Amino acid sequence: MTQEPPDDAFRVVTWNVNSVTARVPRMLDWLAATRPHVVCLQETKCTDDAFPVAQVAELGYETASHGNGRWNGVAVLSRVGLAEVVRGLPDAPGYPGPRDVESRAVAATCGPVRVWSVYVPNGREPGHEHYAYKLRWLEALRGAVTADAAGSRPFAVLGDFNVAPTDADVWDAKAFASSTHVTPAERAALAGLRETGLSDVVPRALKYDIPFTYWDYRAGMFHKNLGMRIDLVYANPAFAGAVADAYIDREARKGKGASDHAPVVVDLRLPPTVAP
Repeated sequence: MTQEPPDDAFRVVTWNVNSVTARVPRMLDWLAATRPHVVCLQETKCTDDAFPVAQVAELGYETASHGNGRWNGVAVLSRVGLAEVVRGLPDAPGYPGPRDVESRAVAATCGPVRVWSVYVPNGREPGHEHYAYKLRWLEALRGAVTADAAGSRPFAVLGDFNVAPTDADVWDAKAFASSTHVTPAERAALAGLRETGLSDVVPRALKYDIPFTYWDYRAGMFHKNLGMRIDLVYANPAFAGAVADAYIDREARKGKGASDHAPVVVDLRLPPTVAP
């Protein structure tokens, strides 16, 4: 469903690209075809110096990148201005030690909206130290977004949360027994985010009966539609109330060289007082 936004729409996207350098041609083509105003990227896997800033600038985008060249990394692209950039969560925990803070969050004000692009730790398996780190990280995220969530400016936290909010957000709940992404503690952490005033603005029935956002590369999972909905858009009332449409762009997941995640696209119709 790759298409340009309607003339009166303000388009915001989140996309785990699973290595931006590996996806540059596909990403540039997709940006040119869909023309989002704001794009939140995750798992960029590159340093800030290596991010393709000049190439996205040719399409009109400014870049706020936060990456150290390892397996994480996030960015915000904007063609409506870029201000109030914050790289990293205040009070972010580290892994494996407290000083080992990863590049997993970046915030920016993009014209009329403010966003956080987040790449939540995977957790590996319940009981693992990385799982405890994941829960601490989500608690730090809650603290970081509380003020913006309660504000009057349209605001959203977008990204790969590595948590499926409900059993309906995985292809088979039984297959995930004793696994991460579906545990009560992880879902309670998402509930904690919602308690700040945020809500999930991509309803399940909007475009697909089962709108998964991630499919493993192995065993033909995408073609069998055996996926998960873990890429989320959590927004405050000012943002959520302006949502006119949303979809998961499954077309961008197809073909050779695709990320294992699909972009999540949200179109807003903002009041004239806040529209760009």
